[in-house]
Amino acid sequence: MKTQSKYILIACSLLTSVLLGCKKDFLNQVPESSLTNANFWKTESDLKQGVVGAYSSLRGMGTFSFWLFGEMRSDNTTFQYNAPQRGQENREQVDQFLANSANTLIQDFWRDSYASIFRCNDVLDHVGGIPMSDAAKTQAIGEVKFLRAFHYFNLVRQFGGVPLRLTVTKAPADAPSKGRASVADVYNQIISDLNDAANSLPNAADYAAADKGRASKGAANALLGEVYLTQKKYSDALTALRKVAGYSLMPTYASVFQIANKNNIESVFEIQYYSTAGTNLSSNFMYQFAPFNSGTIVTQDPGTNLSFTSGWNTPTTDLIDAYETGDLRKDVSLAEGFTNSTGFVAVPYVKKYNQGFVQPGQTNVNFPVIRYADVMLMIAECLNEQGFVAGGEAFTLLNDVRRRAGLLPKTSGNPVPALNVASQEEFRAAIDQERKVELAFENHRWFDLVRTGKAVSVMTAHGKREIAKAPAQFPAGAYTLTTSKLLLPIPEREVILDNLDQNPQ
Repeated sequence: MKTQSKYILIACSLLTSVLLGCKKDFLNQVPESSLTNANFWKTESDLKQGVVGAYSSLRGMGTFSFWLFGEMRSDNTTFQYNAPQRGQENREQVDQFLANSANTLIQDFWRDSYASIFRCNDVLDHVGGIPMSDAAKTQAIGEVKFLRAFHYFNLVRQFGGVPLRLTVTKAPADAPSKGRASVADVYNQIISDLNDAANSLPNAADYAAADKGRASKGAANALLGEVYLTQKKYSDALTALRKVAGYSLMPTYASVFQIANKNNIESVFEIQYYSTAGTNLSSNFMYQFAPFNSGTIVTQDPGTNLSFTSGWNTPTTDLIDAYETGDLRKDVSLAEGFTNSTGFVAVPYVKKYNQGFVQPGQTNVNFPVIRYADVMLMIAECLNEQGFVAGGEAFTLLNDVRRRAGLLPKTSGNPVPALNVASQEEFRAAIDQERKVELAFENHRWFDLVRTGKAVSVMTAHGKREIAKAPAQFPAGAYTLTTSKLLLPIPEREVILDNLDQNPQ
């Protein structure tokens, strides 16, 4: 079936050439000193291309920045140490809390986030002047406001207060920002955008088959709920999360991630990838997460050689040990090694995205951003924070997720100590455990640790265990985490060119 993942992504590859191709001739070009799209934003088709361009920004960040900064900074994943190839220290530094303001990957994350925000602003600046129905305009505004809020939410959680750029930069003189906005102001903008998006977007079920995968009312409310949860505004979070309707858990955990089930009933929002000849719209998680010395055993792709770009986002012992006996999610999510001609090689890797390849080096696998299981656990967390209730709705939601994983329910007064949850604090621990394994490798763990105030203690203990395995592989200061290092440093380039205050490190 032809879906939105196909149409959005193929259009993305055409967007740049469309924008560049708008110039009539060499003598009739718009002056470079005036950064305008005056020759492009004229028709409804142009507007739709602009919205597609805003979505397309997710694709590149999804294949690298999101998991590097959302998962590898946590106790869930690390990297496979590659002794012969030492050219990727910048990635290792992120994992070990050694990255400074000159780290190019932090610069890329910042740049790509603002490039995405620019595309959203471009649509918002031009949608009013394009002849099209009010309903179509409203939906376009809702989609890009959701995307803009998503990027600012990532930025504020990683950097703290950041410049708020809400209009298109039209001339070089307008390029400097007004400086770093306060954290409160950034969150206020995020909340405003998401409220607008929730009021403007259709429900996921109301999209035609060809439009599945676009932002929906449910996605906007789910993200809004997470924003409020991050701010510890539990009543507001609960109100937003309860509006996420029309979703349910897939029958099995494995079925959530299968290619045939893209944009399924549990998917609230996912990054769309599509692999076909002549496009560059595919995903490649399987190759990046495979051990670099596994040959074709893990990927089953004889046409692709693994190299220093593999062996990343490697499951840690901490995560592997977190799975309870009989948890069906473990075998779906990870493997503890692979077997070659010499025997078993104990290098863990992520299996969740190993769904086969379409062409050498290319896969069709989407990346989940928000799932309904996540929403259920957030609702349970909010309910518990409002007051522990033995056997209440929070337990029902928690145990619905556990039952699908083949696990026994946790209850208050359970005679099995590991299943007994008798207080608010014990329920917090149960939610933390469930989110750790249910959402493993979906870029939630680092944000959960920071949000719950556990990042420093958990990562300090985790670092000690990692270093003890092979002390000689770790530079001095690795995993020395303080509260000041919970935020990434502002890229040095931005500090200099935009005169931004630096985060203390």
